[in-house]
Amino acid sequence: MSKKKLGQLASTAICGNDISSSVLYVSALAIGFAGQYAWITLLIVAFVLFLFRKIYGEVVGALPLNGGAYNALLNTTSKSTASLAATLTILSYMATAVISANEAMHYLHHIFYGLPIMLATVILLFSFAILTIMGITESAKVAIGIFIFHLFSLFILTGFISFYLMNNGFNQFLINWRLPVHGSITMAIFLGFSASMLGISGFESSANFVEEQKPGVFRKTLRNMWIVVSIINPLMAFLALSIVPIPEIKLHYSTTLLSYMGEISGGNWLATLISIDAVLVLSGAVLTAYVGVSGLLERMTLDRILPQFFLKKNKKGSSHRIIIMFFILSVSVLLITMGNVGTLAGVYTISFLLVMFLFGFGNILLKVRRAKLPRPETATWLSVLFAIFAVTIALVGNIMMEPEDADSTSNFKVFLSYFIPAISFIVIMLNRVAILRALLGVSIYVFNRIKNWFLKISNNLNNSINSINDQQFVYFAKRDNIAILNKVMLYIKNNEQTKNLKIIHIKDPSKEDEGAFIKSFKKVVEIINEEYPEIDVQGMAIEGEFGPELIKKLSHEWNIPINFMFIASPGDHFPYKVEQLGGVRLII
Repeated sequence: MSKKKLGQLASTAICGNDISSSVLYVSALAIGFAGQYAWITLLIVAFVLFLFRKIYGEVVGALPLNGGAYNALLNTTSKSTASLAATLTILSYMATAVISANEAMHYLHHIFYGLPIMLATVILLFSFAILTIMGITESAKVAIGIFIFHLFSLFILTGFISFYLMNNGFNQFLINWRLPVHGSITMAIFLGFSASMLGISGFESSANFVEEQKPGVFRKTLRNMWIVVSIINPLMAFLALSIVPIPEIKLHYSTTLLSYMGEISGGNWLATLISIDAVLVLSGAVLTAYVGVSGLLERMTLDRILPQFFLKKNKKGSSHRIIIMFFILSVSVLLITMGNVGTLAGVYTISFLLVMFLFGFGNILLKVRRAKLPRPETATWLSVLFAIFAVTIALVGNIMMEPEDADSTSNFKVFLSYFIPAISFIVIMLNRVAILRALLGVSIYVFNRIKNWFLKISNNLNNSINSINDQQFVYFAKRDNIAILNKVMLYIKNNEQTKNLKIIHIKDPSKEDEGAFIKSFKKVVEIINEEYPEIDVQGMAIEGEFGPELIKKLSHEWNIPINFMFIASPGDHFPYKVEQLGGVRLII
């Protein structure tokens, strides 16, 4: 029975709740740095996001597998580089979950005074963990309801502010426009743009669960998210400048600006409606973090970066162990920071921007190294380079920003305090065979005279190494080109932990020279086997037609996961799409 895929509305809602929740804070944030030019910086951000629509569309269209930037780099460069992107994405999701949940409970506290915020935050994180474990279909229903209510609330707010301006005019906007800018206008727009880039955080989420979406839906989610952000973020900043003095925004309403705008234009009931909307949409951002991180960590586990323990699925098809681990990590971060999750803002900002940068970098590698791979759309070189430049500018701006509290640590230092332990764990997992060998050598050297005591330890370490290296890998070779096969061996030697490789050629009996080709093919494999004595290389010629069915059949017969099977990058005339091959990896 095939798994039910998500349609356009459900997919847009899951990732849209994250990116559209930014309107609750990005307007005040942009005004804090850019003043009266905030709506302009948000329009610039909308233009940059327009460029990233094509960048994401090309990469994910060519490689429609879960993992986002990790998947893009995994199929165009080394596993270690891809793991860097994965680590940054995980940190971004962790910060998203904790910050969104805590901010949602702060808004709820304004409605229900006396609410224990820390306990309520843990309960919210737990509730959405349970919802995600129940399955992505059930999660999507909740996300759709939140998303529609959020857009409805913003529509009502816009209508009341418009009516207010019709009666009172734009005098406040003109007063704000004439205010002097701290420093130069260029610096204000630069810092405002850097801060405003937070308004598109969440745009990367759709790429992390693309396998759960129906064909063609992914590009529509990018379009829909772009439309929402391009309209509501600049519009709300403009409306805020039209009814609220800039000094008041900076001093009193940096976190509750939209609620105050509702109070001015419609009264307490509208302010309460916006507060309720804030609680719901920020909760929706927590759901986005769970869904996105589940797809990413599952893909990393399949690629043996994380322990296979996390691959266990429940009856709903959810990787519940991954979700539980992410919940525990999120709660631990909340407790470590004692609810002062503002310290995570640096992790959130820099991680997200680096993920966007790496996705642009992945697009360049796809153009250069996988030029023949079919893709539904293509981003121009100029747009890719400009988008990467814009993200770099935003990164520099966020690193330059001084924290509001003089005693607070800078964004970059906070980011490093979380990034270094996380990437260290990933590096250990990538090099665990070498580490196990080192431990084996140390144990033999130190305990050489008490062999009986430590014989069991040595055997266990050997078994661990052998268990990892015994995993067979497969490369499907179309030609007997020794240069290509040498590249395959170098890739496997540098990126995979194995001593067993099958090089398979699919025979075509209709070809008259097939017999001579197979003889040449086997000689080439013998040469490769001699050149790489540390890897047992087997050359086999199998009759059949290369395609999804043959791949599944061989995977079942040989007990080799499909993601441990490799092919060269297919050309335009290849009859199948990459996603139809079940996860086969491109390494040439």
